[in-house]
Amino acid sequence: MIDADVILLAERLADAAGAAIRPYFRQKLEIETKGDLSPVTAADRASEAAMRAIIEAERPDDGIIGEEYGRVREAARYVWVLDPIDGTRAFVAGRPLFGTLIALLDEGKPILGVIDQPIIKDRWVGAEGRPTLFNGEPARTRPCACLAEARIGTTSPQAFGGDSLAAFERLRPRARDTLYGGDCHNYGLVASGHLDLVVEAGLQLYDFAALVPVVEGAGGRMTDWRGRPLDRESDGRVVAAGDPALVDAVLGALAA
Repeated sequence: MIDADVILLAERLADAAGAAIRPYFRQKLEIETKGDLSPVTAADRASEAAMRAIIEAERPDDGIIGEEYGRVREAARYVWVLDPIDGTRAFVAGRPLFGTLIALLDEGKPILGVIDQPIIKDRWVGAEGRPTLFNGEPARTRPCACLAEARIGTTSPQAFGGDSLAAFERLRPRARDTLYGGDCHNYGLVASGHLDLVVEAGLQLYDFAALVPVVEGAGGRMTDWRGRPLDRESDGRVVAAGDPALVDAVLGALAA
């Protein structure tokens, strides 16, 4: 079981990130475009810098992989994976559905995850061997073993490329509803039983590592599109199911 002090440190990282982000929310911002055509702002950079400073001061032997400031000591046993603002497009549009993602990997496997929404103050904390907490209270996924009754969330069809979009379009009509937008917040909603599925492709490690302990600690299951556990080597195509009984039907539809 993960030491409680490590979980408290992860929450302090989320606190520091939120404090860096809030002054920029719904303010005039200079928006830059990175090489992958994704946007970045001063808020992204300030948030990640605040988290990295704490890790460097308190766990200097741990590695860090961050979206904005790259990698240090990535061969270490324990590596922190940081996405300061998952959903920068939502952030710059003034939509409070982005989030800060904080993960801790042990030999490449996610063992601790935080999804933090610093504006509406939604926070999910998942840790291996412990139940997921939502704002300090246990979170549980919703029983939903039938794909035809499931509500799917995904950020955007534009995030799927080529064959991945075709696969998603095979799945989508088989579910009850599909909701677009939400970024990492969708996975927290799966953990709390409001959504049943999230299916996405093209994610980076910092986009999904924190989500795994949150969803699975609430009773759900996360895999890649072949049904394999997610880790540092995964290809960024993910399924998050609140009811593990849904996974086989989802994978079958994607592969059909």
